[in-house]
Amino acid sequence: MDDLQTLRAALLPAEPGQDVVDRSRHRLRNHVLGGRRRRVRPFVIGAGLAAATAAAAVVVATLPGTPVPPPPPQAVAPVDTRPAVLLAAATVAEHAQVGTGKYWHSTTKVGKETWEYWTTTDGQEWYRGENTHGKAVLMPRPRPIRLNGDDDVTLSRILTLPADPAALRDWLAEGLTRHGIPANQRDTAVLQSLIDLVSTVPSPPAVRAAAFRAIAAYPGVHALDNRSVHLPGGGRLVVDPATGQVDGSSVFLGPDGKPATDANGATYAVSAEWTDDLPK
Repeated sequence: MDDLQTLRAALLPAEPGQDVVDRSRHRLRNHVLGGRRRRVRPFVIGAGLAAATAAAAVVVATLPGTPVPPPPPQAVAPVDTRPAVLLAAATVAEHAQVGTGKYWHSTTKVGKETWEYWTTTDGQEWYRGENTHGKAVLMPRPRPIRLNGDDDVTLSRILTLPADPAALRDWLAEGLTRHGIPANQRDTAVLQSLIDLVSTVPSPPAVRAAAFRAIAAYPGVHALDNRSVHLPGGGRLVVDPATGQVDGSSVFLGPDGKPATDANGATYAVSAEWTDDLPK
């Protein structure tokens, strides 16, 4: 080999081996793929930024200071505050058979005193009390049924009274107005008449039921227990819900609505029923 060939061989590199070629190809491929990832990355970052912005908007919208629309109002069923014992008595009375008998027998008790009346539909009446020595005595004059401050109410008229609570109350109020009851005493007098219709007067089933419901809806009337009802002014009505009968009551109310009492402060209790017999 001459001097020129020796110099050329020293300056030119030898042919690369296969492992060198493989490493070079690997670096080239990584370089290409790395460039693609770098080009895609801005778009990925952009999508993440948009999602973060939306989440921030949701957080801002729910901050405490942000007004939130109120929920729609929910319908609330009205609570029935009427005494259940009177409503039960009204249902029983409404489906009861029409009372029958020759005499309408009423018993009034106050303190240690008791007096009773047996009245026919035409007004004939027998009385028994402390001064009759246990005997029923025929009264000298017929006495019609008393109701609503009116001494001329007949049994036939009672049979045609309204069977609707509001209409019955209106009828009673109109009658009291005609008889000159002052306006400030009229509400108490209406309540007294309603109590009469379920205790001392031989009302037909539909009228008794209407009277019970009218009393139940009266302002100031509320249950004391499962048989007793408080009346405005301090009176009390005791009713058997199973039979619809008044067992006892402070049925006589004064003009101020308070229950009437005897000289010793005892209140009056009344019960009544149909019967075919006079005491012997």
